[in-house]
Amino acid sequence: MVDIKELNYGPNGLIPAVVVDSVSGAVLMVAYMNAESLRISMDEGRTCFWSRSRGEFWRKGETSGNTQRIIGIKTDCDRDALLITVKKDGPACHTGADSCFFEEVYGRNGEPFSLNKLYGIISDRKMNRKEGSYTNYLFDKGVDKILKKLGEESAEVIIAGKSGDKAETIYEIADLTYHALVLMADMGIKPGEIINELASRHSGDMQS
Repeated sequence: MVDIKELNYGPNGLIPAVVVDSVSGAVLMVAYMNAESLRISMDEGRTCFWSRSRGEFWRKGETSGNTQRIIGIKTDCDRDALLITVKKDGPACHTGADSCFFEEVYGRNGEPFSLNKLYGIISDRKMNRKEGSYTNYLFDKGVDKILKKLGEESAEVIIAGKSGDKAETIYEIADLTYHALVLMADMGIKPGEIINELASRHSGDMQS
C-alpha cells in the first residue's frame, strides 16, 4: 500500500487523476488532485478534486448530484498519476454524457456510437454554433419548433408501426429519439435523469 506522501505531485502540488467506471471500465473523466483533496476523497469515499481554474476544492456531484463513489485508487509505476475506479451516480460530463470523452480526434475504427455520445454532441451544438447544423437550427427556432417536430416524428412512428414495416419503424424511432434528445438538451435534462426515473420504477421486473 502506497502512502499518499510517497506520490510524485507536480511542481504545482497536483497529480492527474483518471476516473474509470467500475462496471464498464470506460474512462469517465480526468481531473487533478492535491494531497488534501486526495485525503478528503479517501476519508469521504467520494471523489474530491482541486479546480485549477477556480483555485478551490470541488466534490464531484456537489451541485449536480452526479456523485462518484470510490471503489479503489491505484497509482502508476512512476507514482505521478492516479487511476480511480468509481461507481457513478449519474453522468460524469457536464454535458450530460456518461463520459467526458466523446469528441473524436482520430480513429481508424471510430468510437462506438451511443445515445450519451449523441447527447453530448447535441449539447455542444447548443453552446457552440456550427454552420449548417440542423441541431443549431432547432435551438434557434426554440422549444415550440422542437415540440412540433416531436409531434410529427411521433405520428411517423405510429404510421410506420401500423404498416408493419420494421425498417421504416426503426428509421422513424431514430428520428423521434434524436428530437427527444434535442428537447432534453434544451431543457437541461440529462440522460442520467431519464435512466434514474426508469430505474425508480424497477422492482425485480419493470413496472408499467
